[in-house]
Amino acid sequence: MSKHIWVIAEKRKGTFHSSTYELLGKAREIAKKIPDALVACVTLTNRSLTPEMREKLSEQGSDVILNIINEKFERFDYLTYLKALESIAEKFNPEIILAPATTTGRTIMPALAASLKTGLTADCTGLDIDNDGNLLQTRPAIGGNIMATIKTPNHRPQMATIRPKTFNPLTEKYSKTAIYHEIIPILDISDKTKLIEFKEISEDQKSIQDSEVVFSGGKGLRKPENLEILKDLAKLVGGAVGASRPLVDSKWIGHENQVGLSGHTVKPKIYIAAGISGAVQHVAGMQTSDIIIAINKDVNAPIFDYSDIGLVGDAAEILEMLHRALKNIKEEIPDA
Repeated sequence: MSKHIWVIAEKRKGTFHSSTYELLGKAREIAKKIPDALVACVTLTNRSLTPEMREKLSEQGSDVILNIINEKFERFDYLTYLKALESIAEKFNPEIILAPATTTGRTIMPALAASLKTGLTADCTGLDIDNDGNLLQTRPAIGGNIMATIKTPNHRPQMATIRPKTFNPLTEKYSKTAIYHEIIPILDISDKTKLIEFKEISEDQKSIQDSEVVFSGGKGLRKPENLEILKDLAKLVGGAVGASRPLVDSKWIGHENQVGLSGHTVKPKIYIAAGISGAVQHVAGMQTSDIIIAINKDVNAPIFDYSDIGLVGDAAEILEMLHRALKNIKEEIPDA
């Protein structure tokens, strides 16, 4: 009998988030080490998937697509999600269940693990399979000072959440066409919760996890007003603004902008760390960025150990110079 590796898809504004494709790519990789393994993408929607959506999930590594349909799945609904996933997990007995460590994943996976009476490793940064077929789940522990590898040999399914941008999607299209199933579970759920209001993030406020350029600030910016320079720079290049935890704790900026172990993991093409010392908790959330540029007046700041380009000096002053230079370029070449 085939062993299923499930990837629970993350859906935003009617499309699948990049974290879904990242997990499908990793699931394909670990499936090679499990005999007769199948990668199944589990989607929770309020309608049938379009042919284009099915094709995309196939190309990204799915052998099977399990589309669970319920009218409440237009948006995340905790109890309905939980009961639907619990019912099909008990029916199909997956070997492994993976989900992105997003707000949805972090909410539903602990509850699902408790319902299925198994364990969960949260915020993994590495996955592998040992010689006995157990999932090796690696994550930072003790404040990010060590990496712990955890396995669940005595319980199934093995469950883990993984931070977005940790793994890469497949570089080549998967050649098989996924078998598509629609499931309409019969759920007996009393309305214990109701949606009162839904507010979308404004169009000009980019997600730091989806941006190719991230300008991040730390205490080296000296005062909250200097964050405005970061915001202007991000707007000039179509990037996003990140921050270290001390700035969020000081309420200079919201938690949605925090980079690090207790915030978000980012993997942009360019990451600018301005006035950030380089604590391990912050570095864990940005060290896989393609190019890291560090600005700090302390030449011995740990952030320089991880940077491709280092600028020693006052972060606010250097950002102002960069802002003037970019603004001049934009005025001379509007399409730059």
